[in-house]
Amino acid sequence: MARMTAAQLQDEIDRLAAENAALRLEQQDQLSVLASENAELRVEVDELRSVTRLEVADAIEEHVVATSGRRSRWWTVLSVCLIVIGLVLAPAAVVANWAANELTDTDRFVATFAPLADDPAVQAYVADEIVTTIDANLDVEGITDQVFDGIDSLGLPPAASNALKLLRKPAVSGINSLIDNTVNKFVKSQAFSDTFAQTLRITHGQLNATLAGDPNAAVSISKNGEIGIELGPIIAQVKTALVNNGLTFAQNLPAIDKTIVVAQSDRAATLQTAYGLGVAAGAWLPWVSLAFLVAGVLVARRRLIALLATSISLAIIMILLGSGLRIGRIIFIASLSPLVMPTDAAGSIYDAVVRFVDATILAVAVLAITVAVVTWLSSSYRVPVALRSVYGGWVSALRRTGDARGVTTGRFGAWLYRQRVLVRVAIGVIAAAVILFVRPLTPAEIVWTAVIALVLLGVSELLQRPVIVVPEEAEEDTPVVVG
Repeated sequence: MARMTAAQLQDEIDRLAAENAALRLEQQDQLSVLASENAELRVEVDELRSVTRLEVADAIEEHVVATSGRRSRWWTVLSVCLIVIGLVLAPAAVVANWAANELTDTDRFVATFAPLADDPAVQAYVADEIVTTIDANLDVEGITDQVFDGIDSLGLPPAASNALKLLRKPAVSGINSLIDNTVNKFVKSQAFSDTFAQTLRITHGQLNATLAGDPNAAVSISKNGEIGIELGPIIAQVKTALVNNGLTFAQNLPAIDKTIVVAQSDRAATLQTAYGLGVAAGAWLPWVSLAFLVAGVLVARRRLIALLATSISLAIIMILLGSGLRIGRIIFIASLSPLVMPTDAAGSIYDAVVRFVDATILAVAVLAITVAVVTWLSSSYRVPVALRSVYGGWVSALRRTGDARGVTTGRFGAWLYRQRVLVRVAIGVIAAAVILFVRPLTPAEIVWTAVIALVLLGVSELLQRPVIVVPEEAEEDTPVVVG
């Protein structure tokens, strides 16, 4: 009886254990259902909260727009006015900066005009002017006649006297040819280049004095608007060369006070006033223009669009200014050629004058276009977003490949990621400084500057290791740097 009772007790225990296990399974199923329902409720709550936030945000935005619409319009008007003023000042700032740095800097002035001494067109023009000046001040035919008359007065036979008369014109032609050859040889020599450069350096102060209105300046501006250069120092060198070649009578050549006209403009007198204003404004006008442009972008409601429009407008203005210089070249040559100087000489002189202005215009235009491209790529338009997504995918893939092979930047990459904005700005500022301040600026230098800047930006992005926020549920040793 005791065994039966024990067996029944064991069966009862097994039955209770089975019921307990079934109950646990049922409870787990109920907990799973409750968890699922709880998750669905949380999603619904989150959706309701999102909808509520959007409704509140829309209501707040509508309220702000309704209450501050007029104020926003005034900020927009102010932004447009500031940007327009900055854009209007930009061409004047370029010219003023050129005047201040080109005309007041002796080294740059010599570097601009000294190459003209090696220009064949300018050499031919200067040689013609020197020969014409010598002919006007040295009576070669009269001196030759005196020599032949002296010989003839010695009582030569009639046949010899007649032969001597026949030699007069060839002798004059030979002397004139020797003068021409001597002048052309000197003008094409290194001595002329050195004399020309030295004269430019010495008379640079005279040029400033000319534009300042000093009547004793070597480079003069007449009342008729004629701009001339003093030939005295160059003719003195030619005189020495003629004497060294055996034409000792060239010693009788007097000191020449000859000015050749290199330009003529009815507004030449106004140039003196403009020069003074340009030199005075050259140091600060570019910064004033930049300050207006920056202020206009900062006060704009949509700064990205304002920056994009400003940079595009600035690039267009620089292109128009460069086109104006090309038109000015045509007008300059037409006003001088062929009455004052040959066409090719006038073109060479104009190109030398505007060389640094062209470089400045090119630098500002390239910088403006670069800013416009970078701004567009940073915008939320569909194409830039897609390009950034593709680029980001490539960079992430390269990072993961490097991390998988043990090539990682670790903490340095995390620090570089935190300083990414500063690094980008630094690279941009350095590239902009190279474009703005390197003179003369060549297309190759522009391309290489852009390529190097892009490579540095790409390398900095590749070295970065983005820092993620650790969830509160995560353990303390969860990594905070991901590839």
